[in-house]
Amino acid sequence: MNPQSAHDATRAEIDEESRRLRRLRIVINLTLDVISQGQLPFDEAMELVGAVRRVALQFFPEKGDTYDLIYAPKFARLMREIYRIQ
Repeated sequence: MNPQSAHDATRAEIDEESRRLRRLRIVINLTLDVISQGQLPFDEAMELVGAVRRVALQFFPEKGDTYDLIYAPKFARLMREIYRIQ
């Protein structure tokens, strides 16, 4: 393997991770927007939150803890606000 192909693989990996992160952000933002409209029944909103976590773990299988630290609190805060839960 020549040094150039090693660099290309690294660049390709970085590009792929950037794409997955961008897609995850889109999914998260769309889900937050849909829930914030307050039109969904609570159960459906909870299903959406669970689906977003599954998508996140598909994109980044070993980053469940990171999702729980960054995104789960956002969803929990929004769910409390919209559905008036404690």
